[in-house]
Amino acid sequence: MYSPPPDPTVETAMRAHHERAAHALGAELDREPGAEFWGWAGRTLGAPARTATGRPAWLRLAAAPADKATGKLWDGAATAELALGDLGGRRPALLGLHDTTEEGTAYRAELSVRIDAPVLSATPDLRQDLDLPDTWWSDLTHTLDMLADTPTDRLAVRTQYMERAIPRFIGIPAPAALRWTTAHADLHWANLTAAPLHILDWEGWGNAPAGFDAAMLYAYSLSRPAVAARVRTASPILGGRDALAAEATVCAMLLQTVDRGDNPDLAGPLRAWAAELRSRASDRSPVEPPSW
Repeated sequence: MYSPPPDPTVETAMRAHHERAAHALGAELDREPGAEFWGWAGRTLGAPARTATGRPAWLRLAAAPADKATGKLWDGAATAELALGDLGGRRPALLGLHDTTEEGTAYRAELSVRIDAPVLSATPDLRQDLDLPDTWWSDLTHTLDMLADTPTDRLAVRTQYMERAIPRFIGIPAPAALRWTTAHADLHWANLTAAPLHILDWEGWGNAPAGFDAAMLYAYSLSRPAVAARVRTASPILGGRDALAAEATVCAMLLQTVDRGDNPDLAGPLRAWAAELRSRASDRSPVEPPSW
């Protein structure tokens, strides 16, 4: 969870538009202390709500400059609803949208089915060991396979980014992606629940190099080696030729966040992973995961 916007006028505007959107969508917000959830840099605000019929829901409000309120992230939830539905019960269904613009800022509210199961981590990177049953892992694998087979023209990862970031942060030319599949593209522990499994936050979904979701979850597990090893077991594509492009892309993305001052606990493990990727790129054969 992140903090409210540093500018109190922005915080006030976000809360006001959140309330107005709830009214427009026929929902009532839960005002209990600690119920609201701010996103990165205060650009989103979410809170539990109830529909007019009493159905538990979640109301998320996103804000962006009006001239930039388009594209992949802005339309992600709506396009996911049309293309994926509830993905076999693993994705919260979208119940309604409400858009408004005020003083050069666009606001989009998304009312979704509320998932009461807690997320597995308060942060994207895992900071405690998890003992998840085999059924959870098989449910995750099955869900990601269903997602991968869903056709879409949305693009989660651009080759231009790969060609810039991988040489800079990994030290190798960007590997060619042998296959592209549909991915959630932000699969981390704060977007996953247990008992039962749900996958949250579908803003960035789209086509990515094969193995991208597995690589992302692996990256965010690196500070807990036992869990990282379990991710590899559940995702045998990792460590192989088919996933080299996905792994190099994810590793570069996370090293870029480290370069900006984020995810400091992952810095050492990510650099060890980058060394493994350089070795694989040179000999093109799977190797054992690094130890740290």
